[in-house]
Amino acid sequence: MEIKVNFLDKLRLEAKFDDFTVVADQPIRYKGDGSAPGPFDYFLASSALCAAYFVKLYCQTRNISTDNIRLSQNNIVDPENRYNQIFKIQVELPADMSDKDRQGILRSIDRCTVKKVVQTGPEFVIEAVESIDADAQALLMPGADSGTRTRIPGKDLPLEETIANMSAIMAGLGMKIEIASWRNIVPNVWSLHIRDAHSPMCFTNGKGATKESALASALGEFIERLNCNFFYHGQFWGEDIANADFVHYPDEKWFKPGRKGKLPKEILDDYCLEIYNPDGELLGTHLYDTNSGNTARGICSLPFVRQSDGQTVYFPSNLIENLFLSNGMSAGNTLEEAQVQCLSEIFERAVKREILEGEIALPDVPMDVLAKYPAILAGIQGLEEQGFPVLVKDASLGGQYPVMCVTLMNPRTGGVFASFGAHPSFEVALERSLTELLQGRSFEGLNDLPRPTFNSNAVTEPNNFVEHFIDSSGLVSWRFFSAKADYEFVEWDFSGHGENSNADEAATLFGILEELGKEVYMAVYTHLGAPGCRILVPGYSEIYPVEDLVWDNTNIALQFRADILNLHRLDDAALEALLERLEECELDNYTDIVTLIGIEFDDNSVWGQLTVLELKLLIHLALQQLEDAKELVETFLQYNTNTVERGLFYQCMDVVLEVVLDDEMELADYEANFRRMFGNERMDAVLGSVDGSVRFHGLTPTSMKLEGMDRHQRLVDNYTKLHRARANAAV
Repeated sequence: MEIKVNFLDKLRLEAKFDDFTVVADQPIRYKGDGSAPGPFDYFLASSALCAAYFVKLYCQTRNISTDNIRLSQNNIVDPENRYNQIFKIQVELPADMSDKDRQGILRSIDRCTVKKVVQTGPEFVIEAVESIDADAQALLMPGADSGTRTRIPGKDLPLEETIANMSAIMAGLGMKIEIASWRNIVPNVWSLHIRDAHSPMCFTNGKGATKESALASALGEFIERLNCNFFYHGQFWGEDIANADFVHYPDEKWFKPGRKGKLPKEILDDYCLEIYNPDGELLGTHLYDTNSGNTARGICSLPFVRQSDGQTVYFPSNLIENLFLSNGMSAGNTLEEAQVQCLSEIFERAVKREILEGEIALPDVPMDVLAKYPAILAGIQGLEEQGFPVLVKDASLGGQYPVMCVTLMNPRTGGVFASFGAHPSFEVALERSLTELLQGRSFEGLNDLPRPTFNSNAVTEPNNFVEHFIDSSGLVSWRFFSAKADYEFVEWDFSGHGENSNADEAATLFGILEELGKEVYMAVYTHLGAPGCRILVPGYSEIYPVEDLVWDNTNIALQFRADILNLHRLDDAALEALLERLEECELDNYTDIVTLIGIEFDDNSVWGQLTVLELKLLIHLALQQLEDAKELVETFLQYNTNTVERGLFYQCMDVVLEVVLDDEMELADYEANFRRMFGNERMDAVLGSVDGSVRFHGLTPTSMKLEGMDRHQRLVDNYTKLHRARANAAV
């Protein structure tokens, strides 16, 4: 994690990381003002807080109350060497707690990350540099042996060369990639989380049988998501990019809708129109670009090559964003390598959907077959030894598709996790199923798995598949676990051989789609220096329902973005109009404004927590519609998930409105005690909101210029680097 430090007045310092700011000072005896804890105080507190976190985690997973648990830490300093210290952590447990849980809690404290890092002894490298943003990949894998050459199936270059090449691409873009975490909880299963240090919202996860293969996986995913703009899904890129020569790619084209919003004839083809506009409801106005919001330019459309005849077909960027998410994206050492990865994931997700929604029972992989892959078997046995039964299934549906499944059961909670993996190689598909299962997960994380169900409607509900796509946390049918399989086991093999194995495998996978009668469309991206592609298979590889283009399109943001960002500048008529649109659109009251308008506010700010319900409430107050405001205040308090401070503000608002709206009560009779309960500052804000002198309390003024939105600006900065690279590559 990158922590940037700013020098403030006197001895005060400010550390910034992610969305947090920490201020440190020195005690008065050391010439500070004592206005904040010192750096060493934060260090001491971190180990105590980390220990308490693991206690909390242990108790939560076992439904143990922490109300009567107390924890403290003291550091005992050696009088002859103040750097030699003992950290004594004491935990007070209820007398009626079982010995098993007492020992479990003590063992959980022993797992404290801060403690383990201190005990291992971190190495400090202190150096002067010309630019902190230079040497962008120094945080990836220090001490790697550049002389090693490790080849794995599916990669056209050694892992070390793959990592070096992809790291160089990031450095060339000016992106500093940092590793936020590693996981290796069973043998031969590694995963990690990487992110852009400047814009942590841009992140990926990697997985593999070794730490090198996991890192290569994460970097490849990062580049594929840069290539396809996935990091910026639904976000506003600012007016400068909206009016630039291009918004997404230099070869994009913009087509204007016809009369009454008719679809332009230049977009899609007859095959796609039958899928995306079967009832003639889809209009060109549904397909305006969300990221630019520049409706005057028309519909931003991206070129894809139809694989059946090599013709170029233009797909609206809005359609791709709304339906496909990250499905069908890949980057690799060669285009063929990227194609195999891309097509494998398309099959993985499509077959997974068919199996889960069809409640298909899959055949077990025989033990003599598993024994051929001892490294994979060791990982499975590692899970079994921790008390997690594992089912290894052939998901090829009788040898039709290159897909495998590893399913984990958690007897402690009754939850299950069905993990799928695909690749032309049986071994690689099986390995991916296992590594996907544990990607980014600790053993505690396996306690949050959903329980199987016999409710077919719940399993086939469209959003269940979306949950499976995002993190495999969707529901699984109990019928999936039947010992009576719907298909026979097949030890399939779609892999190619020789120097052109990836090319052969890509041809095989394209061939399967052709046999299914599917048209395939592909865009190739080379402007970053690593071959990448995006493949669309209409009617097969979508993640969201086609109906979302009409009924749940992300470009609903265009109806609200400008007015909400200019909220403090709107007159009463404009506020009334905004309120009316919010009601007409029938938005869920608990939709957050961050998602609605595509702006990344600081999670810890009032803007970052703002929902449609609270926005309506604040508009009613600004318009002096107090009865409407009172009704929404009551709803807010009933279902409040906001901060404690915001909750107290509306508790105060609730009682003040109760008095103001009651003809038989006078506010003056209650104000003194309201102030004693809620404090003068909060009471003044409420009274100002009620009489109209304070508008939109807690929301800092904003505008379409995005000033003061540090989190969002960092995301735009990240995209601007990518945009600049595309412009340079097109010259």
